[in-house]
Amino acid sequence: MEKIIKKATEAINPLQIGATVEGKVVARDRSALFIDLGILGTGIIYGREFYAVKDVVKNLEIGDKVFAKIVELENDEGYRELSLRDATKEIGWQRLRDTKESGQILTVRITGVNKGGLLTSLDGIQAFLPVSQLAPEHYPRVADADKQKILKELQKFIGKTLEVKILDLLAEENKLILSEKAKSEEKTKEALKNYSKGDIIDGEITGIADFGAFIKFPSPVADANEQVEGLIHISELDWQLVENPAEVVKVGEIVKAKIIDINNNQVFLSLKALKKNPWEEIEQQYKKGDVIKGKVSKFSTFGAFVEIMPKIRGLCHISEFESKEKMEEQLKIGETYDFTVLLIEPKEHRMSLKLVK
Repeated sequence: MEKIIKKATEAINPLQIGATVEGKVVARDRSALFIDLGILGTGIIYGREFYAVKDVVKNLEIGDKVFAKIVELENDEGYRELSLRDATKEIGWQRLRDTKESGQILTVRITGVNKGGLLTSLDGIQAFLPVSQLAPEHYPRVADADKQKILKELQKFIGKTLEVKILDLLAEENKLILSEKAKSEEKTKEALKNYSKGDIIDGEITGIADFGAFIKFPSPVADANEQVEGLIHISELDWQLVENPAEVVKVGEIVKAKIIDINNNQVFLSLKALKKNPWEEIEQQYKKGDVIKGKVSKFSTFGAFVEIMPKIRGLCHISEFESKEKMEEQLKIGETYDFTVLLIEPKEHRMSLKLVK
């Protein structure tokens, strides 16, 4: 009984401005569209509201059902003034929410780029595909992380279609974020069930970026063509300080790597974990106060890096000199000097030095 009373009350009470209603197109002229709202009366879309959606209106025929938003309860002629564009957008967002919930894969055409990613649209709503959400094979692998180079790589996608999933949406802020890599997450998740932290794999270096190298290795699932791609961070390439990953690995090279972490369908690997740690014996060879020879290998804003032995570098801090200019006057790249050991921290892979003057 309560439901019947509620429905009857809703039927006789006036609708609110902003409410979405459903109706049927019953008539049209050059500048207006008339909508039969049943017991709610007749609605009209005209003026600015008509011209704002004229591309949609021209495809509507008598009898077609539409959703519209009430912008005026009753005008001078007795019609309810409606907006088709607002309702269409609202319904579009709801449709996108349903699509996100279902996990449906969508095909989008890339229409533009910026330094952060790719631009496209879904149901007339602008969408953004961040660089971080591109599939591994589409990630712009620019070794020096130059933003202009990354932008140039992204521009190659304009006009192309990609398969994506909706990652996040916020209608109130008009934000729609897409993910290309999300579509393959289930396959990756299934494949990674066969691997554990500590496993050693043989893989191919597929790309190099400023922060490390990408490596692909076979998936042990039924489809032998499927491969898993992981990342070897620059800090995991070697025990020595690596400034450019391309100095350690090359694209196409087959290497052995150790899985050091699996997190959120991402695999992190290490090359240095399979190499002898030169810092394990350094504490036995040197102690604080020793005077040792070292070759200056690089200057930085915080001091000079000094090679003590292969893969072992110490730092002569800038504070040991009056200024960077003074440091560069007293030291030359490639030259060997005597240094006093100020501090050795093998676990931190750190050695502090002072120039013997």
